[in-house]
Amino acid sequence: MHAQPQDYVGAYARLTAAHSKKLQNLVHSMALYATWYNFARVNSAVRMSPAMACGLEQRLWDVSDIVKLIEASEAAD
Repeated sequence: MHAQPQDYVGAYARLTAAHSKKLQNLVHSMALYATWYNFARVNSAVRMSPAMACGLEQRLWDVSDIVKLIEASEAAD
């Protein structure tokens, strides 16, 4: 089964009036999805995250690592 971004990011798939009304919110949700997908999700084919498979990271990230990254980014702004 191949999951699509719209399977994980609800605002991307919605066809109703409840969709994200700001483009910036959609951009942020897609960035969050891409970070989770590449650093915190295990790819079943290689049994590690894509970031680990290409040598960018040595360990699998947790959601708390992503939260810390977001908090550090907000503190820098």
